[in-house]
Amino acid sequence: MRVAVVSTRLHERGSVGGAETLLWSLARDARALGHEVEFLTTCALDHRSWRNELPSGRFEREGVSVVRFPVDPRDEGRLARLQIDLSQGRVLPRQEQLEWIANTANSAPLLAYLRENAARVDRVIVGPYLFGLTWNVCRALPDKTLLVSCFHDEPYARVEALTEAFRGIRGFLFNTDPERRLAHRLMPGLSPRVEAVVAMGIEPFEVDKSAFARRTGIAAPFVIYSGRREDGKGTPVLVDFMSCFRRRTGRDVHLVMTGSGAVDVPPDLAPAFHDLGFVSEQEKREAMAGAAAFVHPSVNESLSIVVLEAWLARTPALVHARGEVLRWQCQSASAGLWFRDYPEFEEALLRLLDDAPLSAKFGEQGRRYVLQRYAPEAVRARLASALEA
Repeated sequence: MRVAVVSTRLHERGSVGGAETLLWSLARDARALGHEVEFLTTCALDHRSWRNELPSGRFEREGVSVVRFPVDPRDEGRLARLQIDLSQGRVLPRQEQLEWIANTANSAPLLAYLRENAARVDRVIVGPYLFGLTWNVCRALPDKTLLVSCFHDEPYARVEALTEAFRGIRGFLFNTDPERRLAHRLMPGLSPRVEAVVAMGIEPFEVDKSAFARRTGIAAPFVIYSGRREDGKGTPVLVDFMSCFRRRTGRDVHLVMTGSGAVDVPPDLAPAFHDLGFVSEQEKREAMAGAAAFVHPSVNESLSIVVLEAWLARTPALVHARGEVLRWQCQSASAGLWFRDYPEFEEALLRLLDDAPLSAKFGEQGRRYVLQRYAPEAVRARLASALEA
C-alpha cells in the first residue's frame, strides 16, 4: 500500500512528545511491513508557539520520505480565550468551535498536497485528535483515514465539531483498551470499519543499574520522571509531593527529570533536584534503571511510552490513580502502584523504597509484559491487520 502518515511535528530532538514518537514509529513499522510510506509534517518545533522554525521541503530519514510544510498563521489571543472557556466547561457554540479548530495547528499547504495526491494514497494515518490539521485530514479523505486519536478524558475531546468528523472516518488506531472505551463514551453508537488497539513497538534493551550513579555521582536513592514538564503532565504535583515527602519523612530521596519545560522547584527540594534536560536514549535508560521508581503524575494519557521504557529497565512505576490509562497499565502488568493524594503517594513510595523484593518483582513483571505485548513484531502484526482491514 501507499501510506501517508500525517503528524503536526516530526519526532526529533527539540520536539519530543509521545504522539510524535508514536506516529514516527508507526511510519517506520508500515515501511517495515513493505508499504510505501510518506511522512507529512510541519515546520514547527515548539508545540506552544507553532512557529515555522524548520525549512520546508522533502528529505529522507531512516528510509522514510519526509515532507515539511509551513504552519498557517493563527490568532493566539483568540485561541487562548477559547481554550480557557473550554477548560472551564463552557460548551462552545458551533461558530466558536470552528474558530478554536482554525486557530490550533493547521497547514493549508500540507492539506492541499494531500488532496492533490489523494488518488495515489491508499491509507492515511493521522493524529493526535486535538489539532485542526487532524480534523481537516479526517474531513478531506475520510474513507482512507485511520486516526491515532490519543484521546484524553478532557473538555477538548468533547468538542462536537471534532467528534462529528471522527464519526465518518475509516477507523481508529487506539493505544489502549481504556482509550477505545473512552472513544465510545465520547461518540455513542460509534461503529468504524477499523477499530484496532495497535500502540507502539518498544525495542528491548539491557542496561546497568549502577551506570547512572557512576556517571553522575548521584548516590542517593531517587525517583525519575521523563517527558514534558507542564501542568497537563502533572509535574508541579510531583515537585510538591517530593518536597513534602522529604520534609515529612526525613528521607534523602532525590528527584531526577529528563525532557523539556521549566520546573519551579521550592528551595527545600533544590539540593535534591536534578534537571538533566534532553539526554541520549542510553543516558535516559541508565537513569531509569537506577531509579527506585518511575513516577508519572499525569491524569491525561492514552499510553505512557516512558512507563513501558522504565519497565524494560526493570523499574517499577508509581502513577496517578486518576489517570485511567496509567492505572490500567500498572494493573495489566502488575508492575506498579498508584496514588490519589499525598498520603497515598507517601505510603506507596515508602513501600517501593523499603520493600526491595516487591520492587524487583514489579520490575521483572513490567519487563515481561512489555516484551510480550509491545514487542515490535507484535505491534507490526496488529498494524498490518488494521491497514488491510
